[in-house]
Amino acid sequence: MPELADNLHFSEKVENLKPSGIRIFDNKVSEIPNIIKLTLGEPDLNTPEHVKKAAVKSIEENDSHYAPQKGKKELLEAISRFLDKTIHVKYDPKSEIVATVGATEAINAAIFALFNPEDKILVPTPVFSLYWPVANLAGVQYSLVNTASDNFKLTAEKLEDVVKNDPTIKGLIFNYPTNPTGVEYSHEEIKQLAKIVEKYNLYVITDEIYSSLTYGVEHYSIATEIPERTLYISGLSKSHAMTGYRLGYIAGPKKVMDQISKVHGLMVTTTTDSSQAAAIEALTNGIDDSEEYKKNYQKRRDFVVNELSKMGVEFVKPQGAFYIFAKIPEKYGTDDMQFALDLAFKKKVGVTPGSAFGPGGEGYIRLSYASSNEALQVALKRMGEFLKEGNEQ
Repeated sequence: MPELADNLHFSEKVENLKPSGIRIFDNKVSEIPNIIKLTLGEPDLNTPEHVKKAAVKSIEENDSHYAPQKGKKELLEAISRFLDKTIHVKYDPKSEIVATVGATEAINAAIFALFNPEDKILVPTPVFSLYWPVANLAGVQYSLVNTASDNFKLTAEKLEDVVKNDPTIKGLIFNYPTNPTGVEYSHEEIKQLAKIVEKYNLYVITDEIYSSLTYGVEHYSIATEIPERTLYISGLSKSHAMTGYRLGYIAGPKKVMDQISKVHGLMVTTTTDSSQAAAIEALTNGIDDSEEYKKNYQKRRDFVVNELSKMGVEFVKPQGAFYIFAKIPEKYGTDDMQFALDLAFKKKVGVTPGSAFGPGGEGYIRLSYASSNEALQVALKRMGEFLKEGNEQ
């Protein structure tokens, strides 16, 4: 096996990037025999049959050549129709939408395209630990805004308090329903945040990948309020259980989408033909597929909420996504890593330490209820036993 020559080096910026805390912990516990993992946001449900058949048909018909850089015409038109119907913003499929390799690539392309090294972007936390490493890689400054004291929501008051005295702040990364807390924002909360964004002349990169999975509330996109300032990101991973297809998209005003398209082309050239074919089918004939998934997840959410309540566990009741953010026992203080390790090794249940999601996550754990009903039942039973044993010691 070759070893790197002594006189060669690599990027200090990349070397200093910390691996995802979610993946680090998942790797630690994955080798435990018979462990039930509630760690990753990976739906256990399958992609709809008609969507899979569209991908297979694409392959069988030798749809294996470079697609247009921004995406196939049919896909961009389907995305445009879908966004017109769901968030009531009309995006020109020719110039205002780009199909990406998952929402992850869309986030990368947006941050690289929008900001200069002297600019700063705000990231409300706790949140999925992708946004600030990407900013770091792009050479952009960032500030993490702890929302724990406001029920894990970014308020208009806090946003204004942060931005009013710092002219370097040029953008806000906004993810909701939020991973890991499952919190959703009301229409009025979005309207108030939009006013602050306008007042201080900011961009918003909004990651609404979980917008189809809300429970008892209607999702309201900030793009509906301020489309001229918003880069809207979503995809098919969660709505249609298509994480492995890696199909996302980003939409926004033409002038900025021209720049994002350049970065997208340099990063990946274009997205995979068969994945685009599947996405066309999902967004054309499978719009209602996500409703069945949502019903399933809501039943699982209600089960987990009920079981945690019986245990006396404090948690944030989610209104969206498929996670529950739960407080660990007092005896652990804020050491969520130790609690999660103890639960994993003593009771074979894997959950993600809340500190992996940035400031405000300390002292919490994230449980994913995207697992099967059977796995959830066994995992919650084991967790209850663990907490009871801990109280008796």
